[in-house]
Amino acid sequence: MLRRPKSGCSWTAPVPQARLLRCSCTRARGPRAMKMHFCIPVSQQQPDALGGRYTLYSVYLDGFLFCRVRYSQLHRWNQQLRRVFGNCLPPFPPKYYLAMTTSMADERRDQLEQYLQNVTVDPNMLRSDVFVDFLKRVQLDTFGITTKKASLDIFLPDGRSIQAEILTSDTVERVLEVVSHKLGLCRELLGYFGLFLIRFYKEGKLSVMKKLADFELPYVSLQSSEVENCKVGLRKWYLDPSLDSMLMDCRAAVKLIYLQDIEKEWAKPTQLQRQKLEALQKEDNQTKFLELSQEVQHYGYMQLDPCTCDYLEPGCGAILSVGNNEISCSITLPDNQTQDIIFQMNRVKCWQVTFLGTLLDMDGPQRTLNQNLELRFQYNEDSRWQWFVIYTKQAFLLSSCLKKMISEKMVKQAAENPEMQIEVPEQGKSKKYHIQQSQQSQAQKDYSIFQPRKSKVKIAEVDCVLGNIKEEGL
Repeated sequence: MLRRPKSGCSWTAPVPQARLLRCSCTRARGPRAMKMHFCIPVSQQQPDALGGRYTLYSVYLDGFLFCRVRYSQLHRWNQQLRRVFGNCLPPFPPKYYLAMTTSMADERRDQLEQYLQNVTVDPNMLRSDVFVDFLKRVQLDTFGITTKKASLDIFLPDGRSIQAEILTSDTVERVLEVVSHKLGLCRELLGYFGLFLIRFYKEGKLSVMKKLADFELPYVSLQSSEVENCKVGLRKWYLDPSLDSMLMDCRAAVKLIYLQDIEKEWAKPTQLQRQKLEALQKEDNQTKFLELSQEVQHYGYMQLDPCTCDYLEPGCGAILSVGNNEISCSITLPDNQTQDIIFQMNRVKCWQVTFLGTLLDMDGPQRTLNQNLELRFQYNEDSRWQWFVIYTKQAFLLSSCLKKMISEKMVKQAAENPEMQIEVPEQGKSKKYHIQQSQQSQAQKDYSIFQPRKSKVKIAEVDCVLGNIKEEGL
């Protein structure tokens, strides 16, 4: 039996019901790190060996099923974490020794969800063995995969692949090290790249589905994705085009970003720029090619699949490109005319991802939440705050891109204002920066929680952006 949290109603396949999941980002008055897109939308009652029953929680990360776990497993994990990190952990839902009511079970699910989101805030915890080892084990157990040697094809931006000899239990961080060694990529530059789940189409186009977290197991994520023609791909992971300059001394890095630039038509060069770029491409002058690319519109942006939005009219088609501190939208109106709109990140107050779809099928919870997703953001236009809604199956990826732009802006501000210190986690490693903020300035925005649907849904204004920071508060 599958339970729908908060409703008190049972979910029994094949009677699917909708579940609203929401996460919010908004301004903050203090320093906080970025939370991850964890949610527990469904739980399932299972019989145990003694004739009793236990609850199995389906945990999703970035819209994909990450693992299924019992409360007792998470409870033991929390105890292990507390022995290492003490009382800095978020509160863990209490143990009940008597039978739980439906409302108690729903409350526990909500508390476990909040715990998983909050425990990922501390970058030191994310890098700890006790954190990573547990998540590795539950990923393997959930999908019935044992630790063994395996070959994993890692696709490069031009469509070619290299074969990495790994263990099925190797994390993204470990697989990146293996790949960097094969490519000759400097290890200190690994933070500028990431592994992604990418769907490839016959006509040569691609769709980026998800950025894999450092503690995820790429082999397991690929096997469990259930997305047709899905591959693990290596791509640069920054949205500020000026960061290319940090990689120019490494030939392998230059080649990777060069391949990523020419393999797709996401950038929009003028006719003259196109001619110059084609000439440099024929000469195989990759450095000059990338230098000229800096001047091209949408260079270094992440482009999403065609979607719909409510701007300028409800149901308009849209092509979104995200990068360089902006959301660029090419909107197709009902009369087939197009209009280009740019939303600047420094005028975005908050955003939230909502899922209103079906979670169940004949075999239980689905493995992806990629249908009926929306991302809405609050934007200051003409001195008024307005909500704009984007309906896209890549809503979680879009949210990750928005957070990435905020993080990059933070780092840039830190370099310019070396007075106050804050720790910014990147690719499983932490770097200490100094920041000074005025009351009018905007810095990091933090991902909040998924909120289950209630009789009246209240959007929580969660503090998420760095305000005035003091060293003792870090």
